[in-house]
Amino acid sequence: MQDTSSVSNLRLTAISRLAAAGRWRVEAMRSLSEPCLLWFTKGQGRITIAGLTRGYTAHNAVFIPPGVMHGFEAGPAVFGTAVFFGRDCDVTLPKQPLHLRIREVHAQQELNVLLDSVLREMDADTPAHERATRHYLGLIGVWLERQARKAEAEMPKPDATRRLVARYTALLERDFRSGMGVADFAAALGVTPTHLTRCCNAACGRPASALLQDRRIFEARKLLAETRMPVGRIALDLGFNSAAYFTRAFQHLTGKSPTAFRRAP
Repeated sequence: MQDTSSVSNLRLTAISRLAAAGRWRVEAMRSLSEPCLLWFTKGQGRITIAGLTRGYTAHNAVFIPPGVMHGFEAGPAVFGTAVFFGRDCDVTLPKQPLHLRIREVHAQQELNVLLDSVLREMDADTPAHERATRHYLGLIGVWLERQARKAEAEMPKPDATRRLVARYTALLERDFRSGMGVADFAAALGVTPTHLTRCCNAACGRPASALLQDRRIFEARKLLAETRMPVGRIALDLGFNSAAYFTRAFQHLTGKSPTAFRRAP
C-alpha cells in the first residue's frame, strides 16, 4: 500500500477565495498549524509576518512556517495560489519565513509549472499519483531554497527592533489566551511597554496592544463562526476578565456584538 500521509491534507486554493467567508480570515493576525506558501501573480498589498510589515506585488512568493503569526491584505484585484502543505507534511521546507520577489521570468514559470503539476497529480487516478505529488512538493521546497539563496543580499537585516518584535509575536502566539497584557509581555521580554510599542510601530505601523487585540479577536471570530461555544466561555478561554468586557472589545474592533456576528450570514 502506498504511503499518502504527506499529501493527505494538501490543499491548493486561489488567493482570491481565501477571504470568501470574510476578509478578517486573512487580514487579522493569526497563525496556522501547517506550512503555507502564498504565490501572488497579480495585484498588490501589504503583508505582516512575525510583526514585520512589507509590501507585496505580482510574482512575490511568501513562505510561512507553522506557528508564525501573520496577516495580509487580499483585495478583489489580488490573484495567485495558496499552498497549504498539511500538518503531516514530510517535505523539506524552510524553517524561517521568506518573502521573495521573483524577477526572473524563468523562475516565475518554473513555480507555475510545479503548481500545475501538483494540481494535475492531485486530480489524477493514475498509478503512483500520490508519490508524484509528493515529489513535486519536494521540488517546490528546492525552488524555495534556491530562490532564498539568490535573494539573501536583498532580505531585511534582523536588527534589534525586528528581533524584539519577532520575539514578541512568537510569545504572543503562544500566550494570547492567558489574559496577559502588553506590560506582562514586555516584562517577559525584558523591556518596557513603551519600548515594545515603539518597536512594533517601527516594524509594522501598529502598537503592541493592537497586535495582541487583533490576535485575540481573530480567535474569537473563528470560534463564533465555526463552533457553538457560548460567548461567555469564549471570553473565558481567551483570557478576558468578563463576558461584558469581551463584548465591548469585540464590538469596538468589528462593529458588531459577538451574538450579531454569529448570526450574520
